[in-house]
Amino acid sequence: QVQLVESGGGLVQAGGSLRLSCAASGSIFSINVMAWYRQAPGKQRELVANITSAGSTNYADSVKGRFTISRDNAKNTVYLQMNSLKPEDTAVYYCNADDIVAAWGLGRYFDVWGQGTLVTVSS
Repeated sequence: QVQLVESGGGLVQAGGSLRLSCAASGSIFSINVMAWYRQAPGKQRELVANITSAGSTNYADSVKGRFTISRDNAKNTVYLQMNSLKPEDTAVYYCNADDIVAAWGLGRYFDVWGQGTLVTVSS
């Protein structure tokens, strides 16, 4: 069983910064893609950024130049550094891990989600 646990959300003023973390737990050999999504009230969940195990990244246009995704493969952890936050960044942020290879041949997991962490940016 693989679980994702996010941390780092909270309330921040516009222009401020926050750093989100998401740690995957369980018997994990490797994780191909880790990502951050967000869902604002009344809107669909959208991709914020993703990163492969090799370090290739992809960002939504709305966060390019402000957010940075990174990961520590040894710790099975992904981070999202959010700078120059805007009120429109307010949302529940979800961590996602896809194509997880379990250790000792115990299986493979796809599209695993964390429980979400709330980020509120005040104007």
